[in-house]
Amino acid sequence: MGPLRRSLAVLLAMIPALASATPASAQGLVTEPSAHSVRGTLDRFEAAVRAEGWVVFTEIDHAAAAREAGLPLHARTVVIFGNPRSGTGAMAEHPTLALDLPMRALVWEDAEGRVFVTRSTGADIAERVFARHGMAMPEAGRQATEALLAGLVRQATR
Repeated sequence: MGPLRRSLAVLLAMIPALASATPASAQGLVTEPSAHSVRGTLDRFEAAVRAEGWVVFTEIDHAAAAREAGLPLHARTVVIFGNPRSGTGAMAEHPTLALDLPMRALVWEDAEGRVFVTRSTGADIAERVFARHGMAMPEAGRQATEALLAGLVRQATR
């Protein structure tokens, strides 16, 4: 194993410890428990996205990829979703925005079988995503994004 791969392996091994060091909400994330199974939560989330007139582009099933590699991993599915009507103009003007959009939500299961949804906050999307691409999101946009995402998760989890 070369030095770069060895360094990457050490870093990846440290991720669980690093992730537990700071609460998710302090990092611009919100985690909500779900009253439904992983698949039920995913289906409800995606239905809520579509009901808003948005698009569900895909799911990324990290647990399935881990199983294929012979590794255990509780459910970890990322839903990638967005609104091409509102995002395309910004992406046309700021091409690098395509690195961070569309939006994502994570549906996951803990070791006890509890299901959760984790998403970014409206402020995080404004400050981390749009700002790094040279775009300022007004406060009304932050609040609207927060309300939309909170509503999608509420529909998925209750």
